[in-house]
Amino acid sequence: MINKHIESARCLLCADAPCSKACPKGLEPGRGIRALRFDNENCAGLYFNQESCTDCDAACEKACIHYDFPLRVRELASGVAKLESKPTADLSIDFCGFHCENPFVLASSVICNCYEMIAKAFDQGWAGVSYKTISFLDIKEVSPRFDQVDKEGTPFLGFRNMEQLSEHSPESDFATISRLKKDYPTKLIIASIMGKDEEEWAKLAKMAEDAGADMVECNFSCPQMKSSGLGSDIGQNNELVRLYTMAVKRATKLPVIAKMTPNISHIEEPAFAAKMGGADAIAAINTIKSITLKHRSSVSGQKTISGYSGKAVKPIAQRMVLDIAKAPETAGIPISGIGGVETWKDAIEFIRLGCTNIQVCTAVMQYGYRIIDDLTAGIQDYMQRHGISSLDEIVGSSLPEFVTAGKLDRDTYVLPKFNREVCIGCGRCEISCYDGGHQAIQFDSETRRPSLLGKKCVGCHLCMLVCPVGAITPANRIPKR
Repeated sequence: MINKHIESARCLLCADAPCSKACPKGLEPGRGIRALRFDNENCAGLYFNQESCTDCDAACEKACIHYDFPLRVRELASGVAKLESKPTADLSIDFCGFHCENPFVLASSVICNCYEMIAKAFDQGWAGVSYKTISFLDIKEVSPRFDQVDKEGTPFLGFRNMEQLSEHSPESDFATISRLKKDYPTKLIIASIMGKDEEEWAKLAKMAEDAGADMVECNFSCPQMKSSGLGSDIGQNNELVRLYTMAVKRATKLPVIAKMTPNISHIEEPAFAAKMGGADAIAAINTIKSITLKHRSSVSGQKTISGYSGKAVKPIAQRMVLDIAKAPETAGIPISGIGGVETWKDAIEFIRLGCTNIQVCTAVMQYGYRIIDDLTAGIQDYMQRHGISSLDEIVGSSLPEFVTAGKLDRDTYVLPKFNREVCIGCGRCEISCYDGGHQAIQFDSETRRPSLLGKKCVGCHLCMLVCPVGAITPANRIPKR
């Protein structure tokens, strides 16, 4: 039996997938594989299923254009239950008084800088947009401006960009916002803005309101501005955050979101400053200051510090959302969660940490707007399986699980147990335990099977993390010896 997660990750996610076009039964194997790729196995049966896909001449596999060898589509379909209809749970949720059809919004960036792009996203099911940041600055972008960090063939593990703000004039951008709001009145339109002083912040906020935007997002966080005193320089100065938030609030009646920089030790402090300035919500986080040293990241032979995003930043983003949600000064303020969201599971994690709005950027750059299908279907399926009638029921539900380190249970532990039927005898667990753990696993080179040295094991679970086939699982929690 193949590992469906690993095999589906090989898929090129082709546009107009040749495998689907070749299916003689009218199924959509390409779409089914995409569902598997985005942790949406329960909905994959809408597009292919075991009964139909295992008894055919593999036309889909023959049509596969993979550069290495074709995907094993029939094996991926095996065990996938047939679904007759899509899940239909209600994903609507309120954010700062605006009723959204689902929590997913395009994050302010290159993925939403013109009418045609955003209209396509709305048509595909995105609930809103935070329009690429509008300013009076003379924005001149560099080329190239993107780079990535990968591992073991997985691209976009981390993504670095030197993109700044909109290169259009404010008048042009606000005209686009007006057109979008007229054509898509039920979609959430957020105008992201950045000024260099109180006057500019106020003027941009007023223009956003006049254009028909639903909310204003203050970009206090862009890490790669070409001039000092902008972007994350503001977000690292609590007084400027408060001052500029106040200026925006005075200029508009719209809800105001303050977008936080992660390039700071205590994100709850500028978040509190924004709240004191009148902010109605907090967005967290923007990209993390970083560098990459590959030649492709250079601009005419020179490099600079810029923003890091993608799956790799999710734990950092979630920690900062947690800090805002748990701090007494900011607890209860609406939060728009940003950072490493690719799948519906990622989104659920942010919602459980207190977010009522989810912004996505890097995943769209890699996979396209189409990921909204699996984001929404995955959450709907999750809600139906767990009897959840509204997303509001789970907002912040994970917060009680988090305590300070001193309150953690240190008197019990959980040892690993080995499933010898699943184990393939690679010995990875023994190598990692000996070289990076507590030398608590013994590997028999004759039988090629590991065994636990219980007196040495401390229950760290490193062995479980490195096992490639899931043959190591936790046993019961017991008192320490």
